[in-house]
Amino acid sequence: MGKVGLIPYRVQAVMSSTKTIPPGIQMIEAPALWKEGYKGEGIVIAILDTGCEMNHSELKERIVDGYNFTSDDEGNPKMYQDYNGHGTHVAGTIGATENEEGVIGVAPLADLLILKVLSKDGFGTNEWVTAAIYHAINWRGPNGEKVRIISMSLGGKVNDSSLHEAIKKAVQEQILVVCAAGNEGDGKDKTNEYAYPGAYNEVVQVGSVNLKGEISKFSNTNDEIDLVAPGEEVLSTYLENEYAVLSGTSMATPHVSGAAALIIEKWESKMDKPLSEPALYEQIIKHTVELSYSRKYQGNGLLKLSGQKQIDKIKQQITTA
Repeated sequence: MGKVGLIPYRVQAVMSSTKTIPPGIQMIEAPALWKEGYKGEGIVIAILDTGCEMNHSELKERIVDGYNFTSDDEGNPKMYQDYNGHGTHVAGTIGATENEEGVIGVAPLADLLILKVLSKDGFGTNEWVTAAIYHAINWRGPNGEKVRIISMSLGGKVNDSSLHEAIKKAVQEQILVVCAAGNEGDGKDKTNEYAYPGAYNEVVQVGSVNLKGEISKFSNTNDEIDLVAPGEEVLSTYLENEYAVLSGTSMATPHVSGAAALIIEKWESKMDKPLSEPALYEQIIKHTVELSYSRKYQGNGLLKLSGQKQIDKIKQQITTA
């Protein structure tokens, strides 16, 4: 039985109250899409993690359903409460609701499907994760809604064929699968560090940068990295209706998952037709800015949602003409 667990991360601060747009969310320029009217409304994101604090003031309105695949609470499937804090933090970065308190997520009107695959100690099995992926594929909301994005800030050393097959099936069903790269990096791009499911080609593997846009020393490097996002000093929701600052590729991943919801909503509202998984991936990569690192560090670059990259290119063409 293959084990999977939380990719090691750091809790840097816990606070009872705050009122801010977290700096990582500003860094990826999510507010630019909010101003255009896109906040992820109607997009369902499945979060496979340690569960979620179901009554957190920032999250309770966003949670549409959930399921517990772990042995916590005697395996009660409807008890997907978070006893660890990690899943609640990830959920807040994706979709903390817009109100007059606390923080706001990348996609503050997205719907969150909480699939608890890691127990209170932060560990689970590949079987639990695989079952949750199939659950996400088959899940339907009251109006026939489907999961569009699966977000997984977890990893293990075992290349599990059943888990890989489940991910392939999700992608075939037009679900984007976003995964953390892992925090075993040694700061060198000559060596490869792989964590699964992040290392599978079919997923969007997310590395981490700090708030200055520098590659995090802990971020895994390999030839399957797709892009990077803020993963250090990330402020989000936490247990006991509080907030915390955490660091890790686990924290970078939900920035990309939330961004995907904004991109889907914007594209489909303009084109009036469904956005396929390959086309969504292409759109995400179009919203990256290349950094001065090798591709093993950064993949296609840093996530930037405003389209400033294209504007800068046009300006450069005009000045060099």
